[in-house]
Amino acid sequence: MGLFGFGRKHAKQQTEGDVEDQEDQSKGLHESESTEESAAESDQTLQADRDESAAEQDEAEQSGKGPWDSMDPQAPDTDEYLDIGALMLPFLQGSELRLKANSQTGDVLGATITYGSSSLELEPFAAPKSLGLWDEVRADLLKANSACKEVDGVFGKELTLPVKVKGRNLLTRVVGIDGPRWMLRGIFSGPAAKGGKEKDVLDGYLADLVVSRGDEPLAPRDLVPMHAPLTPNQRRGQDEDQVSKDKQAAKIPDRPEGPFDSDQQTEVKTTLSRGPMFSEIR
Repeated sequence: MGLFGFGRKHAKQQTEGDVEDQEDQSKGLHESESTEESAAESDQTLQADRDESAAEQDEAEQSGKGPWDSMDPQAPDTDEYLDIGALMLPFLQGSELRLKANSQTGDVLGATITYGSSSLELEPFAAPKSLGLWDEVRADLLKANSACKEVDGVFGKELTLPVKVKGRNLLTRVVGIDGPRWMLRGIFSGPAAKGGKEKDVLDGYLADLVVSRGDEPLAPRDLVPMHAPLTPNQRRGQDEDQVSKDKQAAKIPDRPEGPFDSDQQTEVKTTLSRGPMFSEIR
């Protein structure tokens, strides 16, 4: 009997020990799962912070890229740029400039920069004050041409568009950049539409360009006015002429030299003439 009693007691102790072991294992498992969950949440938070920081950095880098608005304090100095009205064009060694004009009115409709075997056609358009225009224009081009494809580029979303020139199919890149009340469209053709050195050079040229929108009221998609090129020297000459004219206009007519005395008078000429008074009858 004692043997069986001892056996039951031992079995009871063993059972209690097994239960305790199971409880300890369960507790340890819960603690392990809790630790893993905390670590996973920490990793997710850290990754979210990294993604947010990367997005902010990308946005900051994008905001620091051209083309520039003439009123932007970070815009490059345009003293040595070529002035064609809406666009201030940087100097590019080995490039050629060709303006597209209306044969009847003489109005400038666009500018094309040729570099090597590539070209970049530029057209500045008026845009709404609060909304950009490139998303709308891009959607219209995609809808109108099934061969047109949207891709990611240096300046954001851009299009690849095959065109026929003299019976040959040529690939073009269509880029749009939204600015304050303007949108600049650039069409790359030749090797610059695909890649390589000429693409990098003309991409950099477009990034250094400055847009001068002006205050003239224009409807969205209207071309911002352009004119014949003015070189830096011509602009400086105009500024000097204007300063000379301002100084001449500031002079008093027939003003005597030296200090005034009691016998000197100055005649002030005017184009105004006396009209009838309210009390006069004619």
